[in-house]
Amino acid sequence: AMRRKMILSLLALLSLPPSAETVAIVGAKVYTLGPAGTIENGTVVIQDGKIRAVGPNVAVPDGARRIDARGKMVTPGLMDSLSRLGLVEINAVEGTRDARTENDTITAAFDVVEALNPRSILIPVNRVEGLTRAVVAPAPGKSLIAGQGALIHLGGPDGGPANYVVKPRLAMFAVLGEGGMGFGGGSRAAALLRLREAFADARDWAKNRQAYDQGERREYSLSRLDLEALQPVLKGEMTLVLGVNRASDIEAALRLAKEEKLKIMLAGAAEAWIVADQIAAAKVPVLISPISNLPESFESLGSTLENAARLHRAGVTFAFMTGDAHNSRNIRQGAGIAVANGLPWEVSLAAMTSVPARLWGVADRQGSLEPGKDADVVVWDGDPLEITSFPEAVFIRGVQMPMDSRQLELRDRYKDVGGATPPAYRN
Repeated sequence: AMRRKMILSLLALLSLPPSAETVAIVGAKVYTLGPAGTIENGTVVIQDGKIRAVGPNVAVPDGARRIDARGKMVTPGLMDSLSRLGLVEINAVEGTRDARTENDTITAAFDVVEALNPRSILIPVNRVEGLTRAVVAPAPGKSLIAGQGALIHLGGPDGGPANYVVKPRLAMFAVLGEGGMGFGGGSRAAALLRLREAFADARDWAKNRQAYDQGERREYSLSRLDLEALQPVLKGEMTLVLGVNRASDIEAALRLAKEEKLKIMLAGAAEAWIVADQIAAAKVPVLISPISNLPESFESLGSTLENAARLHRAGVTFAFMTGDAHNSRNIRQGAGIAVANGLPWEVSLAAMTSVPARLWGVADRQGSLEPGKDADVVVWDGDPLEITSFPEAVFIRGVQMPMDSRQLELRDRYKDVGGATPPAYRN
């Protein structure tokens, strides 16, 4: 009992943020994305990794470090709802790519947490531009079902995976449409048939597990680990994220979810606006890239920068994604483009903050500036949806992040050719 108590105490210490400093951000225009709405001349107090208070007339605790944010804007930290952060370092170097597997058509047991690199140099690159959380998803590779993603914070690896992984086994990721037809046998119909077969096998295995273990059951199309990994999906306990773009593929995904009684999200959804009323009626959330507007393939001929605005008018719940690692930070640029094409400004901000927090089941901890929630807070020198604006301070779980990255270090090294460069770089 004594040993157990000591272990629990140590784990509690490791779970605390590295700094217990109290910080008061004062004088800002605060977009809480919560019940308090937008606060002019507001104050945000951060203590013990949490937001202690937020409002227009908040007393600053004695000894708190003040950040003068007059003329500045304060928002929750931004979230990319589908990225490859921590899985990809250099796209052209095979040894730095861990987002996909190339050896099977179904890899439901594939878990990105096993390959995450919280020390990736791409994390600071994105963090200094206000990104504080990201959903890390597996890429399809050769797999119709790619595997399981996770929600991470970008505050660094201190304390090990239990520290930076906010929510493991967040969702199962699969692909339909043009991508799925290649894995399913050369047809969209074959891909759907392959998915249905996988679900049927997983259900049968669950009912006859003992017989299977004793060799008294037929062989299945999936491995035992994949059969087991699909159980939360079939029970509606885990979301199945389906990558689709063409309107007819979206309709097929909605039918699949209804028939199989699955909890799904749509990702990509370039032509979602065409079937927006059906998506809204099915109450299925959508993850979209607001900068998608090119007919890059026959499944995205209907791409438009007005996709987000049209989905909003139809009552569809959506969050923004990039599907990237190097440039997850461009999510706010995409949000600004969506505003320029008809989406209300605060709805666009919510698609990177409060909405994804709700969709991914962590709204009790993040996504808005409310007392008791994790202090993921960004102080901006201007409108965060303008590409000329930049964060002046980024907090993750109450810890102020260093505002540097490899890109900034390279800029500083070479911007002044007459400066004190290392010997190897001098003329």
